[in-house]
Amino acid sequence: MSDRKRVGVFGWGIVAPKSPNVDAFERNLESSDTWLSPFTGYGQSNFLVGYPDFDFETYHAWFDERFPPAKFAQLKEKMGPMVKYAIGAFIQSLGQNPGIEQYLQALGTRCHIYVGTGLGEITVTQAEALGYDRALRKWNEFWAKPERCSALRKHLEGETDASAPANPADAPLGSEAWIDAKHAWEAHWAAKSDALAEYLDEARAIHGEPVPPSSGSAKLSTIRQKLNKIRNLNRKWGCPEEPWAAVSPNLLWNIANIPASQISMLGKIVGPAFAPVAACASFGVATKLAVDAIQRGEATAVVIGMTDPPPHEMVISAFYNANVLSADADVSRPLTGLKGTHVAGGACIWIVGDAEALAAQGFRPVGMEIVGVGTSSDAHHIITPSKGGPQLAMRAALEEVQATDITTWDMHATATPGDATEIENSLELLHPDVVFTARKGTFGHGMSVGGGWELTAQHLGMARGKLFPMPLTEGELHADVKVHTANFVQRDGCEVRHGYSGKLSMGVGGINSCVISRPWSDGELE
Repeated sequence: MSDRKRVGVFGWGIVAPKSPNVDAFERNLESSDTWLSPFTGYGQSNFLVGYPDFDFETYHAWFDERFPPAKFAQLKEKMGPMVKYAIGAFIQSLGQNPGIEQYLQALGTRCHIYVGTGLGEITVTQAEALGYDRALRKWNEFWAKPERCSALRKHLEGETDASAPANPADAPLGSEAWIDAKHAWEAHWAAKSDALAEYLDEARAIHGEPVPPSSGSAKLSTIRQKLNKIRNLNRKWGCPEEPWAAVSPNLLWNIANIPASQISMLGKIVGPAFAPVAACASFGVATKLAVDAIQRGEATAVVIGMTDPPPHEMVISAFYNANVLSADADVSRPLTGLKGTHVAGGACIWIVGDAEALAAQGFRPVGMEIVGVGTSSDAHHIITPSKGGPQLAMRAALEEVQATDITTWDMHATATPGDATEIENSLELLHPDVVFTARKGTFGHGMSVGGGWELTAQHLGMARGKLFPMPLTEGELHADVKVHTANFVQRDGCEVRHGYSGKLSMGVGGINSCVISRPWSDGELE
């Protein structure tokens, strides 16, 4: 490994259930208690989830020190939770090594940002989709009136349109069948409305007016004048808001690459910033991209991370119907009842870099050295992991490490039947005395961020010579897990004085990532 750059973690930030920052995260890890709470999205249900403990206001002073007063308010209004979590975690990550903020800026294009998401900002997407749907229905209802649609008048007078859907008048008023028929009926006739065609001709003339060559402020004034003319046109016709005017541009300001982009803008980092998306394997994939960029000499430091929105009813429903979600109002712990996992949201941001280069600037690592990262695909099934795929990632990560040197291993372990298979497959490549951890029963399963939380917990513990406790006793192991005679961290945790640690993540779609780390020796980078 002498010809390879050594890679360390020089800053990190956490937003997680019960944990608004890294210090709270570490304190909470000292206990084996769960961080989950009842899901409120359905009013009442039997689901437990991991709600992030987060207040964006915490970071107000940081913004006021660097930006005009309007900046914080602008982000607060336009950014959804997913982006705000990432911003908060990034600001935290700058705090462990004073001066690293300016150093990242000074690196120019040699500082990269790889921050992604597993689910995207579904909270903003759903709100805008519902708003659009309501606007579209009102729009169709207005233009589909017989007085605005001669084709409908002819149809009602006996000149039948064979393509017309069923008349809602034929269904019981207010019934589900009536509602469905009404919406289909109005959409059909609005599309044939001659009044709407006339309205669109007038709107086309307004929008077709060219913007004159002039200063930026004059151009903006022209655009505003057009919008005012459209509003006047709507008042003239008495029509509701156009459906294409019903969706906020916030939908665009919260797409998958925006957490990385905001970190770039707020941190004044000019290197490439984009979103790697690899479901549950995302954090390991981002780590792999960062290590590779550092080894190639393209980057000296990389901000990596993942962020997921708070638990949402659409996500709960999707996980439930995929048969991987616990639904008995009790904590589902990996390796025990195998009842399914719990959805969680939040963020995890790391600053990783060329350890010698950053140490020469006086910065000190906060976690362990990253010595190997492997990625692979199952090429098998969208949700059921294969045996060979994860093992390929493990072998790649272990390329320069002996299996006998691995002291502890953190599992993907979603508290499903796959836990037993994961143990069996892992033991084929690891020493039988390795100690396993599995923490999704503690803070839940963030689609992309979970792997970051698990790695941070591993680094925090191993750097201090211990493994944090898990809510588990030997007698609670599921029979399918117990037959493999593996060692697991239990309620009291345990000490670990030496050795390497490994972390496997397996994502929806069959993507895998594996990260191998080791503690720094005292004075190693001095």
